[in-house]
Amino acid sequence: MKNAFLIIDAQFDFCHPEGALFVPDAEQDIDRIATLIQQHADQIDHIVATLDTHHILDIAHPLFWHDSLGSHPAPFTRITAAEVDAGQWIPRFSTEKARQYVHDLEADGQFSHFIWPEHCLIGSRGAALHDTLLGALKDWSRKRDRDYVAVQKGLYPLSEHFGIFRAQVPDPDVPETQLNTSLIADLEQYDTVYLMGEAKSHCVANSLKQMLDFAPALIPKLIIVTDCMSDVTGLGYLADSIYTEAQDKGVRFTVSDAIFN
Repeated sequence: MKNAFLIIDAQFDFCHPEGALFVPDAEQDIDRIATLIQQHADQIDHIVATLDTHHILDIAHPLFWHDSLGSHPAPFTRITAAEVDAGQWIPRFSTEKARQYVHDLEADGQFSHFIWPEHCLIGSRGAALHDTLLGALKDWSRKRDRDYVAVQKGLYPLSEHFGIFRAQVPDPDVPETQLNTSLIADLEQYDTVYLMGEAKSHCVANSLKQMLDFAPALIPKLIIVTDCMSDVTGLGYLADSIYTEAQDKGVRFTVSDAIFN
């Protein structure tokens, strides 16, 4: 039995109280993930750690937008397609693509556009793996003579990239926004894939949704580790339908203490 861990966005900005977009309880999630890796290194054959990574001038950051007075939206502002069409919020860059993106995102049915604090900026401390997890990963690599795999997402500034497998609105001219078939094939080599990380309401949920939609061979292999993930405050409801769909399709759910026991 070959086991893989898929750890979503376990980074400083999400998992440390000083992070730009701290997810409450994420530090405890990280402790549990690190403990699993340390205690069961011999039973974990592959680890993929994803890295949300952005530029400052990202479509989901405040500086990308302004209103008619030149003021930028505050973090946690929701921007609708109707507001963009009415000129209430104006994109400062790639105007037509940005307007179309907001429409396409809403048409997809999962999210309207949302402004986040600047987070996981490329090269910053915030974009780095949480130190506790990194220590566990290094110990695992030395013990198993295998490197963990780090996969970046989010560098294309004109589309959110919640799920690891593709951007929310892929751009046909930008390969990194397209479905990551090589990552799917990599995970399909393993008998069990344990899903965990941050945030349950967003990047974990959308990674799960993309597996349900685009990687059906992973569904019977997948186990969601429910006590190794937490919601962005007040937004957990956004992902309820995704977890219900996963359960209906036979995806298994467990807690960390039950793994390998």
